[in-house]
Amino acid sequence: MNTHIHRLLDEAFDGVTMSPEVRELKEEVRANVMARTEELEAAGASPADAARQAIDELGSVEDLLGAPVAPGMPDARAGKAPNAADLHARNKVRPNPGFVVRVTLLSVAATAAVVLAVLAAFEVVGGEARTVLALGLAGAALLGFITADSLRQETTSNYAMPLGRAALWGLATFAGVAALAAFGAFAVDTSAVALAIAGGVLALVSIGLFSWLGATQTNRHKAWVRELGADYSAHQGGAQWSDPNAAARFGMYSGAIWVAGIGAGVALAIIFAWWWSLVVLGVCIVLTMIVQASTMFRSTKD
Repeated sequence: MNTHIHRLLDEAFDGVTMSPEVRELKEEVRANVMARTEELEAAGASPADAARQAIDELGSVEDLLGAPVAPGMPDARAGKAPNAADLHARNKVRPNPGFVVRVTLLSVAATAAVVLAVLAAFEVVGGEARTVLALGLAGAALLGFITADSLRQETTSNYAMPLGRAALWGLATFAGVAALAAFGAFAVDTSAVALAIAGGVLALVSIGLFSWLGATQTNRHKAWVRELGADYSAHQGGAQWSDPNAAARFGMYSGAIWVAGIGAGVALAIIFAWWWSLVVLGVCIVLTMIVQASTMFRSTKD
């Protein structure tokens, strides 16, 4: 951990009266500075320079604190406990316009690639295995980038995810969609057994990465969200990835489903017809969604 952050942050808040609200703000700033410092260090900056630049980018503490609230005013800082709606409105983060435009355009392109890949698999357009694979990989790359880019954005309730970890989420997404592309190409040309093997490997990589990332995910919630406690996670439906046990269960169950599904799909495609693999694929997706729902909303007491 970069120890320069804590010293510089203490210097920045020197002389400021530490009320509970100021302490909360300081912790939020600390988390943002730590995330920004990781980016700068990854870009080649030294720990000291990265910490200094991240602190400088904050601006003045006075601007962060804003105008103080006079005692007796009907405000949460004057003694009134804020509810979730008040806290959400106070801490609301507006989406980055560039991000919104970028993701919208990339989503359209990814959807087009996936739709064309499906049409090619059913021989509506093209029909060659390499066409299905190429379109599927293009869609997988776009969806992987969208996933990583989205996790890099700060939201009202969460801090931005560090670049390296966001990239791993994107890689897991890419591997999962690329596995489907490989299976689709194999369905078109069942003699290309290498495609089925590649799809199986990619599916296992995707499941392994998702399971590991979910089990090792740290708390990115902002201080105001943590104040609300476990009720906020339950309300948002985020218990699956905030509970390592639930994430581990999801990984094991979904892994077993997809390993069995891959074997069954390949066997049925070789023995009977390629479209049986699509039936198995649909069954695996439904079972995975059921497992996800059960682990997401299961009581965390077990």
